[in-house]
Amino acid sequence: MLPAHLFALFFTVALMAITAYFLLGSVPLLTLKHDNPIDGPFVRSFYITYFKMAFVVALATAVSYGLAGRPVFAVGAAAIAALTWWVRFHFVPRMDQLSADIQTQGPDRVPDFHAIHKKAILINTTQLMTILCSLGFF
Repeated sequence: MLPAHLFALFFTVALMAITAYFLLGSVPLLTLKHDNPIDGPFVRSFYITYFKMAFVVALATAVSYGLAGRPVFAVGAAAIAALTWWVRFHFVPRMDQLSADIQTQGPDRVPDFHAIHKKAILINTTQLMTILCSLGFF
């Protein structure tokens, strides 16, 4: 059987890859003008996919660190999972509302949509930097 620390490393790298992939994919979405009714729902579905994947892998990372006897890393991965959960249920409903507002009230709400999108990108970037920095201590 493989040592627990190898599972922890695997899930850490998986979490890093998922976070980096979605970070790189989310930045170009800022260029959307939201003049098309599918722009908002597309960005929403993009983030929901990321949040689901990141949450599951962050939990697996936390469990694997716990089994490997690395409680500080387990708590850190659990914090990433909790933050991902919170952001998903805090930002996505706001994106939904702003997307609907853009369609009914016009493009004046686009800056608000972009602002919440930028906040999600900043949180995603912070998570990625945290994961990368943790690798130096693995």
